[in-house]
Amino acid sequence: MNERIEDYAVIGDEQTAALVGRDGSIDWLCLPRFDSGACFARLLGDEDNGHWRIAPKGAGACTRRAYRPDTLVLDTEWDTAEGTVRVTDLMPQRDRAPDVVRIVEGVSGRVTVRSELRLRFDYGSIVPWMRRSDGHRVAVAGPDSVWLRAEPHVHTWGEDFCTRSEFTLAEGERVAFVLTWHPSHEPRPALVDPYAALSASERDWRRWAARCRYTGPHRDAVVRSLITLKALTYAPTGGIVAAATTSLPEEPGGVRNWDYRFCWLRDSTLTLGALLAAGYHGEAEAWRDWLLRAVAGDPADLQIMYGVAGERRLPEWELPWLPGFADSAPVRVGNGAVDQLQLDVYGEVMDSLFLARASGLSAKPHMWSLQCELMKFLRSAWRQPDEGLWEVRGGRRHFVHSKVMVWVAADRAVRTLERYPELPGDIDGWRAMRDEVHREVCEKGYDPERNTFTQYYGSRELDAALLLIPYYGFLPPDDPRVIGTVDAIRDDLDHGGLVRRYDTDAVGVDGMPGGEGAFLACSFWLAQALHMTGRTAEARELFERLVGLVNDVGLLAEEYDHELGRQLGNFPQAFSHIALVNTALALFGGEGAG
Repeated sequence: MNERIEDYAVIGDEQTAALVGRDGSIDWLCLPRFDSGACFARLLGDEDNGHWRIAPKGAGACTRRAYRPDTLVLDTEWDTAEGTVRVTDLMPQRDRAPDVVRIVEGVSGRVTVRSELRLRFDYGSIVPWMRRSDGHRVAVAGPDSVWLRAEPHVHTWGEDFCTRSEFTLAEGERVAFVLTWHPSHEPRPALVDPYAALSASERDWRRWAARCRYTGPHRDAVVRSLITLKALTYAPTGGIVAAATTSLPEEPGGVRNWDYRFCWLRDSTLTLGALLAAGYHGEAEAWRDWLLRAVAGDPADLQIMYGVAGERRLPEWELPWLPGFADSAPVRVGNGAVDQLQLDVYGEVMDSLFLARASGLSAKPHMWSLQCELMKFLRSAWRQPDEGLWEVRGGRRHFVHSKVMVWVAADRAVRTLERYPELPGDIDGWRAMRDEVHREVCEKGYDPERNTFTQYYGSRELDAALLLIPYYGFLPPDDPRVIGTVDAIRDDLDHGGLVRRYDTDAVGVDGMPGGEGAFLACSFWLAQALHMTGRTAEARELFERLVGLVNDVGLLAEEYDHELGRQLGNFPQAFSHIALVNTALALFGGEGAG
């Protein structure tokens, strides 16, 4: 069993993703989309909830593993007393149906290999009916059908609701398994050549990675982060999910377990900036277009997150049959925070569209009219309390970060009209709104006694999101209030040299029991804030430490617990990898990005 979140690697086809453990087991896979029901859910339960393990007979964790350079093709190797064997895992770009390709190759000696496939549809709850057809094993249950074949055929049998195979490989011999999903009412899709799929996947990923313009320090970590971001993209729409998983805990054994297989507006500006700066204008434009489609409609109905195709209804419910990773229950599907009011998202949308226009992305005819409607709503709504960036469940407050992002919305509207005076808009009204918000934040959201901005009006608590104040231009980096805020967050939210989002022990703020680890994106923000406030050596030292926290294949979850020395939260986490890319560009962009 893979006992740590960082024991996993990810493979995917830009419509869904699978998590592969160090023991050679695929323990998480949702088909056909990121947010579909999982057919392998061992990650959140046990073997009976579905998995597919290929490994030498009797072996445990692998000896070594790595992605092939600049690809999402994973090689896992075991050295045994009988010899060495390699399993190569990938999900080729799909034509119509999703495929998982697993190629087993003898490297030396003669090694006996076992495959154990337990398909359990609907998040590990449904055992399918298995049959044979044309050399395939076929699993069917309700709307789902999966076909499994091996080339060449190997000894395969059913036992204890599990499909098992066993074979022996000498040096240079190979067996390829292909697992294909399709709707059960449709005919079997065309067969995929596993070796052609491997060659095409390697070629396509390397061509894509070669477009990265960053050539500075830790380029391998930056490229791996960009590849991960690409893997979390739903290619048909351009939407980017926050993570490939649901309910990986922010505290082992705790209840802070959420579904992250959706697209958050809060990530929009930082995502767009990373893609544009790294040279991926096509992906940036696709993300911008997804954003425009998702937010279209009444501005009062703007949500904080949407489904991968812009779906609005994401009801939250629990899966009682799954005990959760490390017994961290409940396991949740959907996300109830979708109904929250978060004023910061209006600033995120306005800033993203401002950046898109300024970066030369092709303008859309309706884009500015949509922005004007957003501003019209925000002028009447910005004085309300909200749930804030971190989706707290302890009631609405006047969160300072939310108000700062309201200022960002007004500022970007004004600057757009200053740059493009031919566009219609109430520039004087937006200037007045911008000035009023700025005055209020500096009066009500700032603690002069401690020389720091606070989490919400009148509080003494802090919020790591305030590290973004100089990034968004609310105040200049050399303003004493900015420097004081950076220092206060660094001290008060410290978690082993990294930073937490906020104090989870503060009474009633987030409405949840338990705690969490250091938030990796916020720790990267601290490095950027240190750099902006003139402490570049300290910033680079922190960045080096953060890059050192990636797992053996370069992936990051949402959080890190320095006491346990473990990653926490959903995995791999887009927010963490976006922050890594943006921090590298900020610290080394002058010497390593063109």
